Amino acid sequence: METRGSKGRRSAESATYECVESTWAPTSRPAGSSSPSKPTPKSSRQSSRAYSEGFHCSFPARPHRVTPLAPHPEPQLLRLRPSSLRTQEISHLLTGVFRNLYSAEVIGEDVSRSLIKARGSENARHEEFVDELQQIRELYKQRLDEVEMLEKHIIQARARALAEKERAVTQARGQVLEDLVKLPPVKTVFRWCIDSQLLQKHHLICPEDYYSDTVPFCSAPKGIFLPGCSKLTFSCEKRSVPKKELNKKLEVSCKQQLVKSEDELDHTVDSLSWDSTPKVKQRTRETVKKASRAKNKNWMNHLRVPQRQLERLLLARMESRNHFLKNPRFFPPNTPYGGKSLLFPPKKAAQRGEFQSVEPEQSCTDTPVFLAKPSIGFFTDYEIGSVYEMVIALQNTTSTSRYLRVLPPSTPHFALGLGMFPGKGGMVAPGMTCQYVVQFVPDCLGDFDDFILVETQSTHTLLIPLQARRPPPVLTLSPVLDCGYCLIGGVKLTRFICKNVGFSVGKFCIMPKKSWPPPSFRAVATFGFVEQLPFGIWPSVFELAPGYATLVEVLFFPRSLGKAEQTFIIVCDNCQTQELVIVGTGQLVALDLIYISGEKSQPEPGELTDLTAQHFIRFEPENLLSTARKQLIIRNATHVELAFHWQIMKPNLQPLMPGETYSMDSIKYHPDRETAFSIVPERGVLSPHMDHEFILSFSPHELRDFHSVLQMVLEEVPEPIGSEVESLEDSSYSVDDVIVLEIEVRGSVEPFQVLLEPYALIIPGENYIGINVKKDFKMWNNSKSPIRYMWGKISDCHIIEVEPCTGVIEPSEVGDFELNFTGGVPGPTSQDLLCEIRDWPSPVVLHIEAAFKGPVLVINVSALQFGLLRLGQKATTSLEIQNISQLPARWHMRESPVCLEERPGDVSPFNIEPSSGHLHPLGECRVDITLEALHCQHLQTVLELQVENGAWSYLPVYAEVQKPHVYLQSSQVEVSNLYLGVPTKATVTLINGTLLPTRFHWGKLLGHQANFCTVTVSPRHGLLGPSEECQIELELTTHTQEELTDLALPCHVSGMKKPLVLGISGKPKGLQVAIAISMEGSDSSTQQWPGYPNKLCLDFGSTVPLRTRVNCQLILTNCSPIQTPFTLKFEYFGSPPNSLSKKTSLPDMPPALLKTARIREHLAKREQLDFMESMLSHGKGAAFFPHVSEGMLGAYQRLSIDITGCANMWGEYWDNLVCTVGDLPPAVIPVHMAVVGCPISSLRTTYYTADQFQKEPVIRFGTQVSGGDTVTRTLRLNNSSPCDIRLDWETYVPEDKEDRLVELLVFYGPPFPLRDQAGHELVCPDTPEGSLSLWSPSPSNASASSPEAASSVDDSSSASSRAAENFISVILQEHEGVPSDHLYCVSPKQVVVPAGGSSTIHVSLTPMVLSPDILHKVECTGYALGFMSLDDKMEREIPGKRRRLQDFAVRPLRLDLHGYVRLAQLSVELDYDSGMEFRCQASDLIPEQPCSGVLSELVTTRHVKLTNTTEIPHYFRLLVSRPFFVSQDGASRSRRAPGPGRKQACEEETASSGEPLVLRPQENMLVNVSFSLSLELLSYQKLPADQMLPGVDIRQSASGEKEMEFAQDLLLEYTNQTTQVVPLRAIVAVPELQLSASWVDFGTCFVNQERVREVCLMNWSGCRSYWTVLMGAVSYTSPRWWWKACSARRPAPCSSGAKALTTRDTCCLTSSEALPTPQPQPSPAPPSLWNQCEHRLGPPRSSWNGGAPFHDLVSAWALHTMSSELM
Repeated sequence: METRGSKGRRSAESATYECVESTWAPTSRPAGSSSPSKPTPKSSRQSSRAYSEGFHCSFPARPHRVTPLAPHPEPQLLRLRPSSLRTQEISHLLTGVFRNLYSAEVIGEDVSRSLIKARGSENARHEEFVDELQQIRELYKQRLDEVEMLEKHIIQARARALAEKERAVTQARGQVLEDLVKLPPVKTVFRWCIDSQLLQKHHLICPEDYYSDTVPFCSAPKGIFLPGCSKLTFSCEKRSVPKKELNKKLEVSCKQQLVKSEDELDHTVDSLSWDSTPKVKQRTRETVKKASRAKNKNWMNHLRVPQRQLERLLLARMESRNHFLKNPRFFPPNTPYGGKSLLFPPKKAAQRGEFQSVEPEQSCTDTPVFLAKPSIGFFTDYEIGSVYEMVIALQNTTSTSRYLRVLPPSTPHFALGLGMFPGKGGMVAPGMTCQYVVQFVPDCLGDFDDFILVETQSTHTLLIPLQARRPPPVLTLSPVLDCGYCLIGGVKLTRFICKNVGFSVGKFCIMPKKSWPPPSFRAVATFGFVEQLPFGIWPSVFELAPGYATLVEVLFFPRSLGKAEQTFIIVCDNCQTQELVIVGTGQLVALDLIYISGEKSQPEPGELTDLTAQHFIRFEPENLLSTARKQLIIRNATHVELAFHWQIMKPNLQPLMPGETYSMDSIKYHPDRETAFSIVPERGVLSPHMDHEFILSFSPHELRDFHSVLQMVLEEVPEPIGSEVESLEDSSYSVDDVIVLEIEVRGSVEPFQVLLEPYALIIPGENYIGINVKKDFKMWNNSKSPIRYMWGKISDCHIIEVEPCTGVIEPSEVGDFELNFTGGVPGPTSQDLLCEIRDWPSPVVLHIEAAFKGPVLVINVSALQFGLLRLGQKATTSLEIQNISQLPARWHMRESPVCLEERPGDVSPFNIEPSSGHLHPLGECRVDITLEALHCQHLQTVLELQVENGAWSYLPVYAEVQKPHVYLQSSQVEVSNLYLGVPTKATVTLINGTLLPTRFHWGKLLGHQANFCTVTVSPRHGLLGPSEECQIELELTTHTQEELTDLALPCHVSGMKKPLVLGISGKPKGLQVAIAISMEGSDSSTQQWPGYPNKLCLDFGSTVPLRTRVNCQLILTNCSPIQTPFTLKFEYFGSPPNSLSKKTSLPDMPPALLKTARIREHLAKREQLDFMESMLSHGKGAAFFPHVSEGMLGAYQRLSIDITGCANMWGEYWDNLVCTVGDLPPAVIPVHMAVVGCPISSLRTTYYTADQFQKEPVIRFGTQVSGGDTVTRTLRLNNSSPCDIRLDWETYVPEDKEDRLVELLVFYGPPFPLRDQAGHELVCPDTPEGSLSLWSPSPSNASASSPEAASSVDDSSSASSRAAENFISVILQEHEGVPSDHLYCVSPKQVVVPAGGSSTIHVSLTPMVLSPDILHKVECTGYALGFMSLDDKMEREIPGKRRRLQDFAVRPLRLDLHGYVRLAQLSVELDYDSGMEFRCQASDLIPEQPCSGVLSELVTTRHVKLTNTTEIPHYFRLLVSRPFFVSQDGASRSRRAPGPGRKQACEEETASSGEPLVLRPQENMLVNVSFSLSLELLSYQKLPADQMLPGVDIRQSASGEKEMEFAQDLLLEYTNQTTQVVPLRAIVAVPELQLSASWVDFGTCFVNQERVREVCLMNWSGCRSYWTVLMGAVSYTSPRWWWKACSARRPAPCSSGAKALTTRDTCCLTSSEALPTPQPQPSPAPPSLWNQCEHRLGPPRSSWNGGAPFHDLVSAWALHTMSSELM
């Protein structure tokens, strides 16, 4: 039996098992499995064992990571916030927000090593973490070592296997003639080279896992090796070997088959022993051992020929005796003497002469003998108790009759009957078959497997498998049945559909897992529920056919809180079982009130509340019959549906003292019948684990407070039972209603709030009686509930109603009403209308006021206009009277009696038809009124319309009765602005004095002067309308300049007896022209001409900048209508007339580019420049140009003529403008222009500027080194003027002092005299003139446009004449700076810039010397003033035309100078923070090999990094003296300072001491500073203290250490003679040796007696030292006395950490003669003795005290240290 979910469940279980047991999943195939589809029992056990072992492997072939399921994961490590705010790293944010989802980085090796090394914290948790981390790291290293060892072992094994393979291939190439195929020629020996036990120990695949054959105990004998690739396969031999040769080959192959090794036939088809039994393999191995031949076959080649022939003859005789015909069935098929196979025909014999080099591909033992039909015995669709049979036929496939033996099956379910043979004796003829009957008797519906063995003459046994398979039923029942949730003590029945989707019928039985296996199925099969508390299953036994389904009912009866789980077993009749897990959860009732709409309610202080209520809700005050609602959300916290209903009870109110509790006896439950509260839904079911919404309503019906308690009651809640219940039958099921929630509610009632808008209705105006007047108003309901209203009605004198009269208004809503008021009595009225509110005692009052009136008649016209009437004429007009009211009216019309009384006559001139009548409502009538004109008058009267019971109306009447009358407004006209020969117009007004139209006609001109004048009248005749005024145009032309006095013009009017006469007079005038001058920004001045035009002056200004166009306008106004010509011309500074006509040539560029704004602007500036140059082409320094020099001035024309003035040289300019107009005398207008500015500039003047003074750019010198060389800037000065200008330069330094505001300069002689090239003053007699002018330097002090300008000119001329006599000049100017040439200087001091040319000056900066305390750069500012002078007298002044000031009177040329000065300083970075310090030892000069000699010099190098952090290059040299020096390869980025005749290129050069170097801004160089330790330096320690060299110090500590200290400074000498010091210090440790005794006394010694004394030699310094014992032969009586010194190393005393050397001196007496006195200085030992007795004494010290210094020892022998020898 299988279920559909079983497969997935197994995979899930296996995956879970892999995750729990190991973090590595095995990927290798289990050992021992022969095939993946048919695992044998043995292989199954091996497979399970292999899997169990594989789960604990640590180094699989292909590791697969599986995340372990940890129940409580450790908190993830948080990440630190990056220190930089500009980083984009946000991992710390992700880690802090998501925690476990975004883990921290794995602890690396460096972090682990640091944590382990820095352990020792007081935090126990941290120490535990570090211990675990250390263990993990050690285990990790151990695993890595094992992996490395295994990898190394496998590589070595592969190398040995490859070498053996190459050796075998080389050997095979000697046996095989040619390589036919490219296959592996030999078997691999890797299995013998690898250590399988080592691989199995580490759970890796070993060769035994994929090799099934066993390894022999001893290797096979080595014969002639033939590779497997050189052998022919059976099929290949069948197709290639001839038939004749096949028998011989098969015979030879059969003989050789017995002697071949199994290992050589594993990969060929020569032997079928791959699947043979172990017995056959064992026999084959024994045959191989017996048939093995001797290794040495050379004996066969040493027989003599006769002996060899005899041996062969004897061998042939022996073979002939055994050569007889045998039965073919005793031979294998396809052999020369055996039967031939019927399936595989023999191959054809090979051709003669062909060489057969290989054996047949297939051996004779591979040919099948019998063939089984069918090849597999298969049974299906079987039942228990039945017997099934099958016939199996065995056919002989050879050409020879053969026997066979059949072995029956081994299981009792299969049986084999007797065979049926075609003949007697059990022999089967060729091609015939024998039959066997196989019986199958199943005892269950399971699967069965067995086999039948057929043994024949073939080496292979024929195996016939027997199988019984029945398709199992498949159920859709899930392996886990979830019953869900149920209340404790309750019962839940859950049904599951179980369907058989298999192909066979199945019977199933369900039982508890504890009852499996059962003693019998009848004992566990029940008809009711299968119980296993708290679950029960029904049915316990059922049968399902394919495609049928049944319901499986599961009863859940929880007894405790939490999840319950039980396992049942489903057993099928095919002996298959399946576990069925039933899961359920028991729960208790849990409800939560999680939300109440509105504000939170709290009881008021002192207010009594219900004793058992859990929640308190208070409603806002409401009106009667209103409803307030609140939303309640109650959550069912369980997963079970709960039925409920609500009940409303009266509250249990009882005052309690603080700390007092209530008793349950005081709790009463009384339903509240008069409550105003309700809740919806009132009953229902709470869905599992969901939120439910309830609406709590408050609807008061009485004017009082309401107080109730709402209780939620759960229906049929089961009572929990004890856990001692053992079965469902013993349990009692009882349910009851339970109150789970109590909510106390309160509410109060408030009165209605009604408001009328407006509160009173006042109907404006008057209304007609009987007309219904409507008025709208509103009534607001500000209550919390709707109101019901009913309006009253008034119908006594007036009718008053309201619509709608009844209705309902919702809370906070407004009702719209309409008031109907019908008036019955005219006049004003006031009423009060009442409105009744239901459930409210007092009504609402609406106050109303209105006024009414009677009928109203209206006349359709506002007045009667009879118009103009001639005397005696009658006129009739009509009007309509309309009744605009709804009432009938009676009327009467007549002329007002008041108007009749005012006129002289009492008779009315009006005739009215009809004069009275009756009008219906809204009716109208027509009335005709006739007026008769009896005399001339202006009639104004009023007609009265009288209305009965209504308002009267009045109609005004107008009429005009006249006769004709025309007149002139003025009878005399004076013609003004009358000019000779020019027609002049005048206007005359002709007025009709009546309203009657009248005709007129003009006559001819009359008078004595009528012949000298001509007049034209327009219009000459016409018709004048009523009261019309006609404008008559007169055009008078006079031909004389005499005054006109006697001229008249008549006008004839029809209807008048006499004509009208118009008198004409006037004075003719001549030509008049006015001249005005308009300056920019000033008012224009006007002068009439002829008159006094000399008062006009054309002043262009007193501060006109150079190279700037100044415009003004000359306005000619013709004050007469006479047209006349005019001309304009300047006397001296006039410009060529064609200046404006010259056009600027366009540049050669595309037309599209010429249209751009930038090019247009450039062309406009260029055009202005050309115009300027054309104006000043005469070279006078200034020019004036009228844009219109001549033309025609029209009548009354106002002509504005632009006059442009410009100059390219400073000074004052005067000229006259001559203006000639017609016949008038010429007008001379003086012209004045004062030009200021400097024509010399360092910029190229290619444009014009509107600025008054053009500022020169600042000359910047950048940053320079303090005290450095002078820096010079070359400046080219351009002169744009037509004069040669001399510049005298003075440099200043700005000074800002409050006490100095002005400067008083006194000069004797010219301030700036002429000088030669050497700077000496030249004597010039005409120099004072003009140079000593006391003219103010400020140009604003003089204004030529004012009357003072002329006086200033005169004063200046007189001042210049006085200056010519006086040589002392005083100048007062503003104080700005102090003259100084130390910082900035200009050369040459005096320079002349030619006209239109240029000159060159040089501005230099000499950097100041700063104090060393100033670290920052110092700003240096200054300015240079170039005072301008003119050496040519004509250029200075032309009387009356121009005058040019100079020296201090002219604003000088100013050049602003700026620069910075800072100290020369480089940033020095050393290797060590402590400083540039060298430490070495004197023993460093001694090499490791003493025989190589002593070094003469030892160099120690340190690095110094020099960085230029400034913005200027630094030129310097490195200076240092011995023993320190700068090495030649010191500067990694050095550059030499540029010298004369050398290119300034950035080249990589080496830095050495004393060579000039340069370091560019923000660059650095690396300098190697070295200390040279030499023998000469060590000799300084012998010098006395007073002769010690400077910088050398000998120090010796109290412990005995001796050091030499060398101190010097590395100087950085800059080009400004400043230095920067880098201190250098070197400490050299020198040796200091001591002996334990100053002398050795051997005492009295006998001849040939040896006596030993020990002397300790100690090194107190930190320097190594070689020492030598020098032996000298000292003889007292004879030279046979010798001293002998022996040396030996001994350990130092225990209390000392130093090493001491003990020297044993031995005295050997060789004669009896006395010893001589020892010499003070022994002779040095020979070199051989030096080499033999030399030892090294290390730097450690000894604790032994009291020894004498080494150099004070004087004895028979002496010790010399190497350092002493070096001294």
